[in-house]
Amino acid sequence: MDMQKIRINFSDFWPGFNKTDNYFWHLLSKHFDIELSDTPEILFYSVFGSKFTQYNCLKVFYTGENIRPDFTECDYAFSFDYPVDEKNYRLPIYVLYADVQTLLEPKSNIEDIIAAKTKFCNFIVSNPYAKRRIEFFHKLSQYKKVDSGGKVLNNIGGPIVNKWDFIKNYKFTLAFENESYPGYTTEKIFEPMLFHSIPIYWGNPLVERDFNPRSFINYHDYNNDEDVIDQIIAIDNDSDLYRKYLSQPYYKNNEINEYANPDN
Repeated sequence: MDMQKIRINFSDFWPGFNKTDNYFWHLLSKHFDIELSDTPEILFYSVFGSKFTQYNCLKVFYTGENIRPDFTECDYAFSFDYPVDEKNYRLPIYVLYADVQTLLEPKSNIEDIIAAKTKFCNFIVSNPYAKRRIEFFHKLSQYKKVDSGGKVLNNIGGPIVNKWDFIKNYKFTLAFENESYPGYTTEKIFEPMLFHSIPIYWGNPLVERDFNPRSFINYHDYNNDEDVIDQIIAIDNDSDLYRKYLSQPYYKNNEINEYANPDN
């Protein structure tokens, strides 16, 4: 059976966004015969401009930033927000970074993972204005050196070239969001999970809806910085506790959460 044809376009996405090689294009291609068109039936637009106002068609808003949809401007939205309803679908940006099914793969040899973790903790930041995580970086650094590989507070001789190659050698990753807001979960926690580096997470107070809270250190489960750092130190010095964290599935019951599941 021939698939229904639809004309689509993209507007106001980030620099370098590829209109025919992206999450939405590939997802729609499974169900429709899609055409990139200057006269689209459906426009996907984001937050980096206002060209979307020039189009007269059905409009779908997407944000990877902590920004709310404006339903006076769009018909539907993919955002970080709850609830999921007929207008808004919660689609965290980490689904755009790698196949979410990767985190389902069994950790076949925990001892091999542990042997590869030759360094303590990393920190990769380019935004100098997120004071919350910068303050925590300084506090944790009083225990052991935290290797900062980004543009901010770099202490390894210059910014890293490949984030994933950098992360994979570390027991822990400081995974603080720019801001804290219910639902706002980005790639900050997802990327270290890809390489079995335990995320130290702050940001979305409802992050346990995305990931199994036993697989990472959730700042929101503790009272203050000092309590979180005490737990980090405990894991760092107790091999059995470290194994316990590493042995946990990243998703609850090892099932992709409902928001990241492409079938939904």
